[in-house]
Amino acid sequence: MKKALSRAAALMLLGSLLASCSDAGTPGGGTAVGDPARNRPEAPRTDDGNTGASPSPVQERAGDSDANRLPQAKPSEGAPASPGRTAAAGQPEPELTPAQRLAATVSQNTYGDFFSKLSADRTPLSWYYMKKPKGQVPGFPADIKKYKPTDKAVWVGTGKKVYLTLDNGGPMGDTDKLLKALRDNDVKANFFIAGYNMKAHPDYVKTLVDEGHLVANHTMSHKDFNELSDAEIVKEIADYEKLYKEITGKEIEKFFRFPYGHYNLHILDLVSQLGYTSVFWSTAMRDWEPRPNGAEDPYNDIMNNLHDGNIILMHQGSPENIEALDRIIKAIKEAGYEFALLNDIQPPPR
Repeated sequence: MKKALSRAAALMLLGSLLASCSDAGTPGGGTAVGDPARNRPEAPRTDDGNTGASPSPVQERAGDSDANRLPQAKPSEGAPASPGRTAAAGQPEPELTPAQRLAATVSQNTYGDFFSKLSADRTPLSWYYMKKPKGQVPGFPADIKKYKPTDKAVWVGTGKKVYLTLDNGGPMGDTDKLLKALRDNDVKANFFIAGYNMKAHPDYVKTLVDEGHLVANHTMSHKDFNELSDAEIVKEIADYEKLYKEITGKEIEKFFRFPYGHYNLHILDLVSQLGYTSVFWSTAMRDWEPRPNGAEDPYNDIMNNLHDGNIILMHQGSPENIEALDRIIKAIKEAGYEFALLNDIQPPPR
């Protein structure tokens, strides 16, 4: 009799233990097998061109700000509040830019459906314009008719203003002569410098910023964005922001230029949602190769296409450009135009 009772008690105890283990494996009793959060510890609760963790839901575009549209990575899900930076004890984390925040969520695979909400059109495009008689604004690609109201892009301004933009994805050129021409004529210019050149020449970048020029995002590697993934594009932009801040101590102004002028509508949408205005152009030259007539060629190319709101693209590495710059600036001013920075641009209605 005692043996029977002992056996029954043992069976009852075994059944109780099995039931307890079964409860721990159900959705109501613990983490299911295969859940990526299964072994995750709980974190503290704290946040160039030519002529020719589940995030918070992504909000709808209409009336939505750039920052609000981006996913918010939760600290408990392992996404860093500030990649590569830590706040002092008792101090809040530095606020991230939209690109840095998205880069953090990409690295943690917590970006939700952000990318899926962008334009699906990945047809490769290359910026160009159609030159018209001197003084007239050029024609532009039919692709601009496909831009959405939320796509931030400029290619020409208005009024008697000229926007001198210098791209630097190659040789630095004669920087002393370049800066002298700008200083002597009291002109501020807009620079799109590749990240590897910015990293190699930080003092030059600091000089530009200190003297009132605008230095804008031209990617870290100067690669064709049509050949990169969305995650790689976000990292290019976020890493550039971080480097600019390390060199200058300032936040970068949100202007961007696609290397080689190559892009697509999906990428334009992505860059816009990161808060950037993509800057194309209304005058450019084949100045990445030697000019047959020396400094006369850039002078004639620019002066023969001078028009209201002109966004001029010059490559800094062209010796002919630098040689002609002082003369070009003086001639543009004599024609009644003033030079301006991109943060002053007033584009025409689309």
